[in-house]
Amino acid sequence: MITIVGSLKGGSGKSTLTFNLGVWLSMAGVKIQLIDADPQATLTDVIDVRKEEGFDPVLQASDKRALTPEQLKGADETLIDVGTSDMESLRRALSLCDRVVVPVPPSQADIWSTQRFIQLIASVEREAPPDIIGFINRGDTHHAVRETNEAAAALVSLPGIRFIKPRLSQRTVFRRSFSEGLAVFELESRGKAAREFLGLAATLYPHLVS
Repeated sequence: MITIVGSLKGGSGKSTLTFNLGVWLSMAGVKIQLIDADPQATLTDVIDVRKEEGFDPVLQASDKRALTPEQLKGADETLIDVGTSDMESLRRALSLCDRVVVPVPPSQADIWSTQRFIQLIASVEREAPPDIIGFINRGDTHHAVRETNEAAAALVSLPGIRFIKPRLSQRTVFRRSFSEGLAVFELESRGKAAREFLGLAATLYPHLVS
C-alpha cells in the first residue's frame, strides 16, 4: 500500500508520524520504502541522525525521484512525506497513492486547511479517489481544554475524509525522541505517547496486528 502522510500546513507533525510509522513497520518485518518528497527534508534529517547513532532497524529514504509507478512497486508498504513547497511532487504523489493520512492539529485554522487539502486531492486526475483518513494530532492533554474534542467533532463532519478515533497528544517525548533519531516507543516504551502511537498504528495497519 502506498500511503501519503500530508497536509497543507507546516507543523502538523507529518514527518514525525512518517518516521515513527517507518520504524514500527520495519520492526514488524515489513518491506518498506520511505520517500521524502518535502523540500524541507526533515524525514531525511532524522533518518541520518538514526544512522549516525547506530540504531536498528536502519532506515533509508529516497527523494522525489522515486515517485514513479516502477519504483513504488518495490515494497510492501510505502510511506511518502510531502510538502506544499513542491506542488508538482505533491500532485504526482497524490496521483500514485492508495491513501492519504492527514494529521490535524486541534484548531479551526487546521480544519479549514484540511478542507482545502481534500479539495486539492479531489482535483488530481486519477482512476479512483484515494482513501483520505484524518485524525487529531498534537491534541491537548488537559481535560479542561475543549479545543481538541471540538476539532474532532468538526473533522467528523467534513465530507470526503474518514475520521479515526486514535489521537496523538502534544507531548514533549515526541520532539525529544525525534531529535535523537528514535521512535517514541523506543525512547519510552511504556509511556502514554507510545501507547497513543501504537493505537494509531494498529488502526492504520490492522492486518499486522490481527
